[in-house]
Amino acid sequence: MSRKYFGTDGVRGKVGEMPITPDFVMRLGYAAGKTLVGREQLKQGEHPAVLIGKDTRISGYMLEAALEAGFAAAGVDVMLAGPIPTPAVAYLTRALRLQAGVVISASHNPYDDNGIKFFSAGGTKLPDAVEEQIEAYLEEPLGCVDSARLGKARRIDDAAGRYIEFCKSTFPNDLDLRGMRIALDCANGAAYNIAPKVFHELGADVIAVAVEPNGRNINDGVGATVPAHLSAAVKRSGAHIGISLDGDADRLVMCDANGTVYDGDKLLYVIARAQYAQGRLGGVVGTLMSNLGFELAIRRFGVPFHRAKVGDRYVLEKLYESACTLGGENSGHIICLDRHTTGDGIVSALQVLAALRQSGESLAQACADLVFYPQLLLNVRMQQGFDWADNPAVCAAVKAAEDELGASGRVLLRPSGTEPVLRVMVEAADAAVVERLAGGIAREVEKAMA
Repeated sequence: MSRKYFGTDGVRGKVGEMPITPDFVMRLGYAAGKTLVGREQLKQGEHPAVLIGKDTRISGYMLEAALEAGFAAAGVDVMLAGPIPTPAVAYLTRALRLQAGVVISASHNPYDDNGIKFFSAGGTKLPDAVEEQIEAYLEEPLGCVDSARLGKARRIDDAAGRYIEFCKSTFPNDLDLRGMRIALDCANGAAYNIAPKVFHELGADVIAVAVEPNGRNINDGVGATVPAHLSAAVKRSGAHIGISLDGDADRLVMCDANGTVYDGDKLLYVIARAQYAQGRLGGVVGTLMSNLGFELAIRRFGVPFHRAKVGDRYVLEKLYESACTLGGENSGHIICLDRHTTGDGIVSALQVLAALRQSGESLAQACADLVFYPQLLLNVRMQQGFDWADNPAVCAAVKAAEDELGASGRVLLRPSGTEPVLRVMVEAADAAVVERLAGGIAREVEKAMA
């Protein structure tokens, strides 16, 4: 069954347009509630319960109320955590022994987008089969259990405090952050009142920026997708290091005292290098977009490197499949399965800081032997229905590029999951070769469509 509403990261869209409308979200809550009731072995009179968290978008109030009504109509109790990071919902769902967690967020997108994503009782993304069952119930009319079986709602006042303590517990007990000045960009998002406390309580001098959400300024020129904002904050404050999160705090970018930015591949390498030194690196999972230089550096440790499809849920699937505990994307989603069940920007930052504290190195020193290959990504507008994978001219251009590069480079074509473009990526040791080959393939795609 193909999914109509669920994408790679839940249901997402523009607020006020399908499927992010109050009526649809209420139906989604009801459908998810019916799925939970049908899956749970409950005692007589017992209700399944879910946790709902959200980021700081103004539309979160509306969507939270709609979800709450849908769940209650299906006979599911609701616990409201308020603004809290996505990984906090995953943690609290597991810690409170609930049947599911729900996040209202569009991650790094602008404030007028929003989305709904679900976590299982174990704190992981829902399996495809469960999302398909929810979609099947969405095709049925909205109903309501009898009054005696309606769900209740209550607010969890200590949700933030519980999660702060969990984050701190992932940092080694024999280390602290005393003497370290950290510039922290919270993207005016879900971690605005949580992340500064985590680093401060571990001893750091924290200079927090983008911690004044107003419902409309989330990710607006700030956060992990705008690393220049963090770089400027580091230079302005004289910080030793900078940490930048996105709107729901599951993504991480860092920079050093000079303002040099370190993406997900580099930060993942710092963690992997520390784990290797401690004798506990079993392998690493990247994605199709992970730099070839990163792959070669990991292989030098003598451990397997696996590539998953782009998307943190696919990284997680590959981690379980390959029995690895460390993986991530160059976009900054990093998953440390020995610390958490999902990608977590705060927890990942703490693992990087722990590695630097243990080695006594700076970020630049920790990444000194990591040499990235030049990589060029071109977006080619694609006509609806155009089958690039079966076009002889496009296939010939790709094969010619691959033959020229051999084992010293990579070619990747993949359609975007969010816009009508074909992404053409080439990487190799020579930047001029990369530019020539990527441009040639892109031109062949454009000619084929014309």
